[in-house]
Amino acid sequence: MNIHEYQAKKILSKYGIVIPKGKIAYTPNEAKKVAAKVSLRGPWMLKAQIQSGARAKGYFLEEKAGKKAGIRLIKSRRDIIKNAEQMLGSTLVTLQTGPKGKSVSRIYVEAYTKVKKIFYAALVIDRMASALTLLVAETGEKEINELALNEPEKILKIALPLNHGVAPEQIRKVLEFLKLPPRSGRSLKRLINGLHKAFLDYDASMIEINPVGVMGSGQLVALDAKISFDDNALYRHADISALQDDYEEGERELQAAKYKFTYCDFDGNIGCIVNGDGLAMAIMDELQKRGYSAACFLNVKGGVDKDKIASGIKIIMTNPKVEGILINILGGFLRCNLIAEGIIAAASEVGLNVPLVVRFEGTNKDEAKEILQHSKLPVIIAEEMDSAVDSVIKAVEESE
Repeated sequence: MNIHEYQAKKILSKYGIVIPKGKIAYTPNEAKKVAAKVSLRGPWMLKAQIQSGARAKGYFLEEKAGKKAGIRLIKSRRDIIKNAEQMLGSTLVTLQTGPKGKSVSRIYVEAYTKVKKIFYAALVIDRMASALTLLVAETGEKEINELALNEPEKILKIALPLNHGVAPEQIRKVLEFLKLPPRSGRSLKRLINGLHKAFLDYDASMIEINPVGVMGSGQLVALDAKISFDDNALYRHADISALQDDYEEGERELQAAKYKFTYCDFDGNIGCIVNGDGLAMAIMDELQKRGYSAACFLNVKGGVDKDKIASGIKIIMTNPKVEGILINILGGFLRCNLIAEGIIAAASEVGLNVPLVVRFEGTNKDEAKEILQHSKLPVIIAEEMDSAVDSVIKAVEESE
């Protein structure tokens, strides 16, 4: 589950992380009123609140919104209403929303903060290393995804322990890597420890600040914020569950959520079904290497039955953007034969009109293959992930 920037900042501020003063607004007149409360003279930042990164580089579909993007610097109070009118009710398209974009129902009016330097900071779970990991980088004009793919050496990764915060030598390492002044050390320690405690307290799966601003005094300030929560732990956090914004969720996301699955839309043409974030990232990398990208991802979980799996698979099968489907399952708690039975059930109901490539590994793998072979469905079974990616691309190209 994701929340909006202003909600994430409110949470982080409870943990000592400095944020600019800001308030949410739902109408142009409200935006003008709250602007006076956050800063008498300005400037102000007007920020479209959709659950997506790269809003500053996005664009609106409607002509009324002008050419300016989803985050705007406003220097005069008389321009607030005009810009708010342009943004509210318009559709913002970013690299993460796909071409359909997302409608802006609220904007965050924030006091402008002058900074000397910016950098990226995030806390994530590194499943390969089984560690809570701090990521920091100077991104400049590049997106963090670009650095991760093309210049990974520019991202510093530090494993943090679960039972206590960041160590002094780790603070020094980050200061040196980012070329921050020594006077930023105390603020950096507060920021990292704040991320660490918030992550654990709220069962987060990712907390991202992009960017962190470095003020002239050396103090660090969160200029943006994003928090993703582990859906499986939401029963422990009624206050977080109450923040879920169904307005933000598309029909397919909501359908997937009914079965405790996670669905994400992208702008490619390959529909992917996996059972883990690591598998999803690996497939995206392999598709990108070959000049392709995903249309969508469905992340299924263990502890489900054949009918739920079938319902999830139908979400992908009925997506008009999907020209080929790749299923990559590492069977553990989720048995591979359940996926095979779900494929057959979904195909019998909605048909199978695009190429389908399946790669199984793990629990009941051989049984799953046998089920699909006896089904007579035109399913391609691959042994390795690389060959599965190659097979789905070849099948899509041949079907064209």
